[in-house]
Amino acid sequence: MVTERDFKEFMADVCTPVAVVTAMADGLPHGTTVGSLTSLSLRPPMVTVALEHRSRLLPKILRAERFGVNLLGYGQAGVAAAFASPATDRFDEVDWCLDNGLPRLREAPGWLVCRLQRYVAGGDHLLLLGLVVHVSGARTGAPLVYGRRTFGTHSAFTQGNTRSITDHIAAFAH
Repeated sequence: MVTERDFKEFMADVCTPVAVVTAMADGLPHGTTVGSLTSLSLRPPMVTVALEHRSRLLPKILRAERFGVNLLGYGQAGVAAAFASPATDRFDEVDWCLDNGLPRLREAPGWLVCRLQRYVAGGDHLLLLGLVVHVSGARTGAPLVYGRRTFGTHSAFTQGNTRSITDHIAAFAH
């Protein structure tokens, strides 16, 4: 039998992207940090995120049938921690705006607007399948990842790119 502790210890070594999923309800912004953002499909463009059944954000997304995904960048561990906390005033400490009717964190380097296509129960979570209807953001820096119970980024992003574009082209030509 696999214990919860053994499973958690194993999964701690799996690095995940860090994002803040958002929704609007009753004229107010709502959001939470997730480490479960995954690309699902290219045609059509789809992503998945998993939220706990007891998440306060989940019923708001199910009712609105849409959600935003703010992909966080390296250096935004404080934002991730704030949106992972039980506090209700999470948006008071960040610069945000409405984008396509959803709360967007202005400093987040990546932004998706998703229409909820379906959801699937999986243990204590609900897996949300979102059709991406809008995407924006540029690679302005290293992405924020979570692994071994700490925020960071992939080591290759911290070293910088030392190869020229001609080196990359030559490598692909072989």
